[in-house]
Amino acid sequence: MSVQVRIEPGRIARFLRLRGGRVERKLRERTARVARIAQQEAPGSMGRYIDWHIEEGPRGLEGVIICSHPAVHYVLNGTRPHLIRPRRRNGVLRFEVDGHVVFTRLVRHPGSRANDFMGRALRLGR
Repeated sequence: MSVQVRIEPGRIARFLRLRGGRVERKLRERTARVARIAQQEAPGSMGRYIDWHIEEGPRGLEGVIICSHPAVHYVLNGTRPHLIRPRRRNGVLRFEVDGHVVFTRLVRHPGSRANDFMGRALRLGR
């Protein structure tokens, strides 16, 4: 009596990538872990805007982490020094400095350093 075993790499790869399979479960765990780290590393309230999901990509399943905060681009890339003016033509800007309310028509913002908290979370989550 003889036994023949045929290994088909393509079929094994498809089996492992099935929805609900072992690979998807591991991918979900890892993506969720990186998203949690990104929420902790994010400045201010930006962590509340971080979400994740698994989607079908060109090479199989992919874990996707998204930050939908309106200022995330400026935090990740930093800003150069710039002027801030009120939106309305004769409006004023209102903010607090050392507990005192200040009104002004122009702010000379010094800019900000880039804070790549998403990249840092990806490295820490490995």
